[in-house]
Amino acid sequence: MTPICVGIDVSKGKSTVSAYQWGDIVVMKPHDVPHTATALKELADSIKQFNGEVRIVMEHTGRYWLPVATVLYEAGLFVSAVNPNLISDFKDNKLRNIKNDKADSRKIARYGLKYWTDLVPYAPTDITRQKLLEFSRQLDSSNKLLTGLKNNLQAIVDATFPGVRKLITSRARDDGHIKWVDFVCTFYHCECIKKLSKKQFMIRYRSWCKRHGYLVAAKGADKIYAAAIEQVPTLPSDGDTRMLISGIAKQLTSVSVTVEIWRAKMKELAGTLQEYDCVMSMYGCGNTTGPQLIAEIGDITRFADRIVDGKKIKGKKTLVQFAGVAPGENQSGEYKQKSVAASKKGSPHLRKILFQVMSTYLRNSPADESVYQFLDRKRAEGKPYYVYMTAGANKFLRQYFAKVRDFLDKDSSGGNTTDDSVA
Repeated sequence: MTPICVGIDVSKGKSTVSAYQWGDIVVMKPHDVPHTATALKELADSIKQFNGEVRIVMEHTGRYWLPVATVLYEAGLFVSAVNPNLISDFKDNKLRNIKNDKADSRKIARYGLKYWTDLVPYAPTDITRQKLLEFSRQLDSSNKLLTGLKNNLQAIVDATFPGVRKLITSRARDDGHIKWVDFVCTFYHCECIKKLSKKQFMIRYRSWCKRHGYLVAAKGADKIYAAAIEQVPTLPSDGDTRMLISGIAKQLTSVSVTVEIWRAKMKELAGTLQEYDCVMSMYGCGNTTGPQLIAEIGDITRFADRIVDGKKIKGKKTLVQFAGVAPGENQSGEYKQKSVAASKKGSPHLRKILFQVMSTYLRNSPADESVYQFLDRKRAEGKPYYVYMTAGANKFLRQYFAKVRDFLDKDSSGGNTTDDSVA
């Protein structure tokens, strides 16, 4: 049967669709299709009328492509969602650079014909993994907002009670409350403490800790009182200043509470997945990074060995490329560059989590862990920070792939496996 590729350039609210068959023959001229149930069903029905083997190709950018892929997949059609970098790098054998929706849909269709045998079929993600990924992305976004609010509050508090954050170093509780933030809501200015005697402040501080559920540390209270006496504030102790600090502190606490709720929910969702215990047993995978790794990597079985341009690409290499931590290569003639930057064309969210895991290795220095030994060796060789961090992330991902796949193979075979490729 004649191969026919349908190229879909997805955008918000609509998609531009065109179809070509081998020989650069137009089967369907570029036209727009709105993202409505009726229009997408009509598109699926019209594609089914083509006389040939049909494959549909689109870019997986953002979320706009998901309803299109879902409807076409459920209609029984072959759908492949391709990394947009691959489409961007595909030159389509043309020197003239045209950028519009119609040209993009034609380019995607020609890409599909060019790499017909390499197209990977789209398969919907199960609902638990979809939810986990959404929580992971929102957690990352909220953490950025939380950091900004902390810095903002710190800047204002430095004008009313400099150094108070260093005096109260407790981390966020499971309910999202942070001790130093709650503290400045009540003692928003060092004058609130200066006007009290030391004994009066100790009584009030104990009462405040009890009311908010914090432990009372006498030495810590002494340091706070001593520091307050010596501080020189630059904002007055009045209602306006209190309004500023309490407003930002309440906003910060609200975001922090939401972050902790989402963190707990991610742990709950990830705990229902088969590979959860295996992932959490790996060094560096904590209550946050473990579920986030599972969320961003997804089902490990989708990184299967495959043949590309006649060469076998192993699943672990595909995973490393997906994360964008694969080492680059620059060689021409007798010249070969020794150190080439990583591609960084994969998932930036996954790379961020991997760097957090690598930071845990460097901070705790677990001498018996092979990933840390590798990191330390590269660091001792004088490699730049980003070089050895990226190399460590690469090695960690390969171990993740091997351990999780081996665990799933054993679990599916009742504890036995004959696959020795993970060794």
